[in-house]
Amino acid sequence: MTPQDNHKVYTVGTLTRQIKNLLEDQYPFLWIIGEISNFSTPASGHSYFSLKDEAAVISCVIFKGQKRHLKFTPENGLKVKGMARLSLYEPRGSYQLIFEHMEPEGTGALQQAFEQLKAKLAGMGWFDTAHKKEIPFLPSGIHVITSGTGAAVRDIIQVAKQRCPSVPLEIIPVKVQGDTAEFEIAQAIELANTVKTCDLIIIARGGGALEDLWAFNTQTVATAVFESEIPVISGVGHEIDFTIADFVADLRAPTPSAAAQMALPDQAAIVHQILGLQNELNNKIKRRILQLREYTSNLRSRLKSPARVVDDFRFRIEDLQSRIFSLVANRINYQRERIQWLNRTLSGTLPCIQTFSKEVMDLQANLDYLFYAYLKQCKDQVNKQHGQLETLNPSGVLRRGYSITRSRVSGHVVMDADTLNTNDDIEIILSKGRLDARVVKTYGKENI
Repeated sequence: MTPQDNHKVYTVGTLTRQIKNLLEDQYPFLWIIGEISNFSTPASGHSYFSLKDEAAVISCVIFKGQKRHLKFTPENGLKVKGMARLSLYEPRGSYQLIFEHMEPEGTGALQQAFEQLKAKLAGMGWFDTAHKKEIPFLPSGIHVITSGTGAAVRDIIQVAKQRCPSVPLEIIPVKVQGDTAEFEIAQAIELANTVKTCDLIIIARGGGALEDLWAFNTQTVATAVFESEIPVISGVGHEIDFTIADFVADLRAPTPSAAAQMALPDQAAIVHQILGLQNELNNKIKRRILQLREYTSNLRSRLKSPARVVDDFRFRIEDLQSRIFSLVANRINYQRERIQWLNRTLSGTLPCIQTFSKEVMDLQANLDYLFYAYLKQCKDQVNKQHGQLETLNPSGVLRRGYSITRSRVSGHVVMDADTLNTNDDIEIILSKGRLDARVVKTYGKENI
C-alpha cells in the first residue's frame, strides 16, 4: 500500500502557503510588547530586528513607509509596544512580525524622541557655552517669531512698550503647532538672517503639553537656531517647560514675557541712570572749571609783564656784550706782547741756531753714507744666499738634466733600486713634464 492510498501528500510550497494563510487569517493584527535587539537598517531603508522577552525571540521588520510616522528612533535595548501583523516568509519557512505602529513602552514616544535628540545634540556640542552668541544690550530691533494671534505675541508687545518702546519689533507670524510648524519656524529664522534688519531674534509660544510644544523639539528648528548668525532668545512654554530650542538658543527665557524682559533694558531706568550721570558730570565739570580758574588766577599773579621781561634780557645782553669786548681786547693785547717778546728772544740767539744747523747737516750726510753702505752689504748677502738656494733647488737640478723617480703606490721618492720590484708602476718627474713608467728590471748598486 502506498502513501497515496490513505494520506494526502503536500508539497513543501503548498504546506508553507497554507500555514501562511492560517497564520495571517488567525492573527491579522495584534499588539505585542518586547525588547529590541539586533536592530539594523540596510540601504533599502527598511529596518530588521528581533523582539524578545524572557521566554522567546521573534523576527520583526518595519518598512520605510511606516518608520516615517514614528516619533522616536528604535534602537537596541529599547522596550517597545506596537501593532503588527503576523506573516510567514515562504522561501525560508520562517514567520515574522511586520510592524505598522510602534511606541516606547513606559514613556511616550514624544518623550523618548525628546531624550534621544537631546542626547544627540549634546554629543555634537550644540549646547556648549562656546557656541552661545552675546545678546546685545540695546538691540536696534527684534524679530519676534511666534503665532500672530497668540497670547505670546501680545505679552511680548506689552512688555516691550513698558520697558523700551523705542526699539522696533518685527513680527514674523508662523504656526507654532502642527505638522508644518517646525518648517515655518525654521524658514522664519532663515528669513530674519537674510534681511538682517534686526540684531536679535525671539522665538516664543505659550505653554502646553509636550505634543503642543513639539515643533520646538525638532532637529529642523534646532539646526536653524544653531546656524543663526543673529543671537536667539527662546521663550517657549511656562517655567517648567524645556524644549530642545531652549538648549540650543543663545539664551533661554522661562516665558515669552520673560524673553522680552531679557531682550530689552528698562528704558525708564536707563533714562534715570543717564540723568544721574549727567548731573554728576555737570557737577564735576563745574568743580573742575572752578579749580582751573583759581589756578589761572594764581599764574596770572605770578606772571611778569612781557615788556619788563624783554627789558631785563636787553640789559643782560648789553652787559654780556660789554664783557665780551673787554675780554677780546685784553686777549689781543696779551698775544701781541707775547709775540714781541718771542721776536726779541729769537734775535738774540740767532748765531747759536746757525751753528746747530751746520752740525745737523753734517750728521745728515754721515747718516746717508752709513745707510747706503749698510744697504749695499745687505744686498750682497741676499744675492749670495739666493745663489745658494738656486743650487739646492730641485728645479735647478732637474734643469741640469737630472730627474726624480717616485713610486706610484706609496708616493715616496725612489733612492734605492732594491725597493722596487719588476712591473711596479713609477712616476718620473722631469724639468718639463712627467712620465708614467713600469719597472722591467732592477739593478742593484753592485751592477752599476
